[in-house]
Amino acid sequence: MAPHFADDHRIVVFDHVGAGRSDLAAYDESRYRTLDAYAEDLLQLCDAFDIQKPVVVGHSVGATIAMLAANLEPGRFKGLGMIAPNPCYINDGDYVGGFEREDVDELLDLLDSNYLGWTSTMAKVLMQHADRNDVEAELTNSFCRTDPDIARHFARVTFLSDHRDALPHLTVPTLLLQTQQDIVAPPSVGDYLHATVPASELVRMDAIGHCPHLSAPDETAGHLGRFIASLAPTR
Repeated sequence: MAPHFADDHRIVVFDHVGAGRSDLAAYDESRYRTLDAYAEDLLQLCDAFDIQKPVVVGHSVGATIAMLAANLEPGRFKGLGMIAPNPCYINDGDYVGGFEREDVDELLDLLDSNYLGWTSTMAKVLMQHADRNDVEAELTNSFCRTDPDIARHFARVTFLSDHRDALPHLTVPTLLLQTQQDIVAPPSVGDYLHATVPASELVRMDAIGHCPHLSAPDETAGHLGRFIASLAPTR
């Protein structure tokens, strides 16, 4: 997404602690037992780079982390762009989050027993593009670059979390981007978010799968660009 906006905006990208090129020595399993620690990191990053009133773009659980950060400091952000968000992945009564608890347990068991097999399986589930082996391979490789022990812990924190109670407290303008045929964030989740987040706009994209920033970057950037332009100018 960054190249689409680099000419007109200041772009700050980062790796969450424990992922990518972050300092693995900074990872503490006891600290990162909830998503709140990642939200606190995001706020610290804004302080460190003197980022004033940014628009934060987060994908999937990253969108939830951004929401938690915005709730901790409501005046910090100008807006949130949430790509395929889901505050709770497990079905609960009338709430359809996408997975039964036993499905999540099976997924986590596979992660414990066969990490490489899990990376390949998850890439197929997330992309849902039989004809896009390139982006599926890119996603698989990104999983393989993550320390398996950290990935296992982060997966549990992610898939077993429930942050639905935080949604009504999100007061900044929020764009909800939802794709077609997303197993991880089904249409019911988008409807729930839109009904619960006060200042939200829900866009049903033409893209399919859980990672439109990879499979449909132009469409994703177009919606984000329109949303950002609707807010006060930012650099």
